[in-house]
Amino acid sequence: MRQQSNPFAREPMTVAKPVVWRPQLAKHKGETKHAALTERILADIDAGILKPMDRMPTHRDLARDLGLSVQTVSLSYKEAERLGYLSGEIGRGTFVKERVTDRAGRMMLDHSANEVLDLSIVRGVYLDAHENASRDILRELSEGDNASFMRPCRPIAGLDRHRETARDWLRTLNVDATAERILITNGAAHGIFLALSCIVRPGDVVLCENLTDHGIIGLSNVLGFALKGLPTDEEGILPEALAAACAAGGVRALVFIPTLNNPTGHVAGAKRRREIAAIAKRYGIFVVEDEVYRPMIEEDLPSICDMIPDLGFFVTSFTKTVLTGLRVGYLVVPRSYSIRAASILRVTSWSGTYLAGEIATRWVENGMARKLVGIQRGEARKRQQVASDILEDHIASSHPLSLCAWLKVPPHWTEESLIRSLANQNVAVTPSEPFIAGPGHGGGIRICLGGRLNEASLVKALTTVRQAFEQLPPVYDIGSIG
Repeated sequence: MRQQSNPFAREPMTVAKPVVWRPQLAKHKGETKHAALTERILADIDAGILKPMDRMPTHRDLARDLGLSVQTVSLSYKEAERLGYLSGEIGRGTFVKERVTDRAGRMMLDHSANEVLDLSIVRGVYLDAHENASRDILRELSEGDNASFMRPCRPIAGLDRHRETARDWLRTLNVDATAERILITNGAAHGIFLALSCIVRPGDVVLCENLTDHGIIGLSNVLGFALKGLPTDEEGILPEALAAACAAGGVRALVFIPTLNNPTGHVAGAKRRREIAAIAKRYGIFVVEDEVYRPMIEEDLPSICDMIPDLGFFVTSFTKTVLTGLRVGYLVVPRSYSIRAASILRVTSWSGTYLAGEIATRWVENGMARKLVGIQRGEARKRQQVASDILEDHIASSHPLSLCAWLKVPPHWTEESLIRSLANQNVAVTPSEPFIAGPGHGGGIRICLGGRLNEASLVKALTTVRQAFEQLPPVYDIGSIG
């Protein structure tokens, strides 16, 4: 793993002054004061009066200005935080969050390769081998008897054959689970949603890396739990930070990406995984092991789910490592949660999609899935080497098998101005903001190396990034120069 010295830390940031905000509360009959204040906070954020990253007045200052108790303001802030509108950071204050729905239009929409050199979305590489494999399996399906997977309509956790084949695939990832503990899902994001829905209630504290996949941050808004990011190193979450957070109390679960974390690319070694499992067992917290990239790593690494089967959930899928459009995932749950997880699966999507599940099953059985993973590994290595050759010391964190790299922003640029400059040159990248779950993240931008870009287009995009890094910003961004 390529790792510069402590890319996750930065000099202490200057904290913005609290926004001047003096709301008029319209308290309705029977409504508590803190409910009225919460309603006004939400309304003013939705109306744009309070903007993303605005620092809210302190509890004490707002209480004094509105003639309320500090406790009333604290309750309102806590409720707005639970609903995904505010985020409190120890020692810095409370800030207006940019919610996942606000970011979707800018950061989660795919682009045509003809319009932009898109380095903004993590996708597997798509080559002729993938196209040919897709055509072959669709031809095979069109010529056979499909009744076994096209006729069923019962809300079940997965067809028996699909779950048995899932067991075989999971064993290659060091997960040994009975078929009854396995659910077939519509991708890894669906699996993580099901896992958290089983164990987390609004207001619960869930831990994760301080830079993590934006899907987890979005789920905190949807499910209403409080997400707290922990400091990391080149292997992910620091065990001492996890232990301290658990000792403080109130922690329900940890969502951990042990392999090729998005966006930093870290990989937790065997010792780190055992340490995380031991701490989780000591404090009785659940661990949701997000292993969507695990098939990329050939190293023999243990599964946390296997070490703490009563507390561990394991999620993987085929989307990132086999074929982008194959939205099939496997979720392993503790035995006591099999019925609960299946019931949540039923009410959210009835079942996994049997047709996609059949394709994944046949590809596992005939070896095509393993072959396409091997192609993905080879392409990742090749593209990471191209990125290393072009960007060199601008890379803060990556891994030879990762589909992305984390870049440090030069001091004469701000993230916003750099991304705007690249967009003007038809190169799309992603800033740090969608991944921030905790302080001390170090800032940066993420570039992705997969998708439909051929080698020439990738070289062109990465060269544009390097040239932008080496330039001074335009005059309208001159204030960003330190």
